[in-house]
Amino acid sequence: MRRAAMNGRADVLRFGVEEEFLLVDPATRRTVPRADLVVPHAARALGGRAQHEFLATQVEACTRPVTTAADLRAELACARRAMVEAAEEAGCLLVATGTAVLPSDHPLPLTPTDRYRRVAAHVDGTADQLGGELCGCHVHVGDLSRADALAVSARLRPWLPVLQALCVNSPFCEGRDVGAASSRAGRYLAWPTCGPAPVLDLDGYEQTMRQLTDDRVILDRRMLYWYARPSEHLPTLEVRVADTNADAETPLMLAVLLRALAQTFLGFHRRGGPPPPMPAVVLREAHRQAALGGLAGVGTDPVTGRRVATRRLVTDLLELAAPALDMAGDLETARALVHRRLTRGTGADRQRAVFDRRRSLTDVVDDLARLTARGAAAVPGSGPVTARSNVESTVAAW
Repeated sequence: MRRAAMNGRADVLRFGVEEEFLLVDPATRRTVPRADLVVPHAARALGGRAQHEFLATQVEACTRPVTTAADLRAELACARRAMVEAAEEAGCLLVATGTAVLPSDHPLPLTPTDRYRRVAAHVDGTADQLGGELCGCHVHVGDLSRADALAVSARLRPWLPVLQALCVNSPFCEGRDVGAASSRAGRYLAWPTCGPAPVLDLDGYEQTMRQLTDDRVILDRRMLYWYARPSEHLPTLEVRVADTNADAETPLMLAVLLRALAQTFLGFHRRGGPPPPMPAVVLREAHRQAALGGLAGVGTDPVTGRRVATRRLVTDLLELAAPALDMAGDLETARALVHRRLTRGTGADRQRAVFDRRRSLTDVVDDLARLTARGAAAVPGSGPVTARSNVESTVAAW
């Protein structure tokens, strides 16, 4: 495995982020299918890191793999800036939220590729479900062999509901407050294999993949929707539990915490420590509670199995990750970002607060668009990030 050294400290894992966004009409504030205009424009700066998504009302921006939190902050800002400018050029707004706030036009417009058509046919009505424009923030941590990625996943899984609770940002779904902090989480469960990853070694993983594809549960290995999965095209563990957030600090916080936990659990694995035993039914309920209440909810302690206030679990997670955060030079950054989240609330809290002021969902969309654009300007004068215009350039970077 290749690692990157940092300031004379021990080697640390690299990380990168993928953010999915909605494209919204500035007059109606409803989603519009303009990805075919936005992605080519954004690709002038991002190359293959500006990507289409399942629906034509969505786009995805990917950072390059980096080692420091400062570099990741700059990458996030540059990626967002390219997407914001491309959306403006196409006459729409870039909006970071887990689901569409206002009602969308159905049937939802599919990105016209052969694979997406096959996937849509395979999942039938799920592709056009209410709230089907799902936007997540995915973090890649590497470099990791597939065996190490699976070992980290097995130890990380009980802590993912806590990270999910920190990142909830979809209380409104197509015109309705669904009564949960993350409506995306509930809609996502309609997709095959969505949920906590099982505890598997390398042989078990390969056998499971063969079984899922042979039984046509999924069409191919890229259609695996576990909350944490070994990437099929990068030497990383990909964590897919978070809503996309409008502020740029949330993906940075998520990535910094995940990288530290991965570093911690990789050490546990190499010392022979077993994964914590949390039954799948308990873990699924922990994720349900995280989606329902966010930081105001109650979670399950990964060590004791007891029900504990989610805010207490956030403190425990930060304490567990502290040595790895310190090693990477991220401890003060992580503490500041987590403190800000605990004191100011989640993205879902902000959306509801904006709505409560004037009882207007269009105001919610406008606030999300402004905050998304503000994240694009987080690094003044940092300049564009260039890349070769294909996905393989990102693979090569790892």
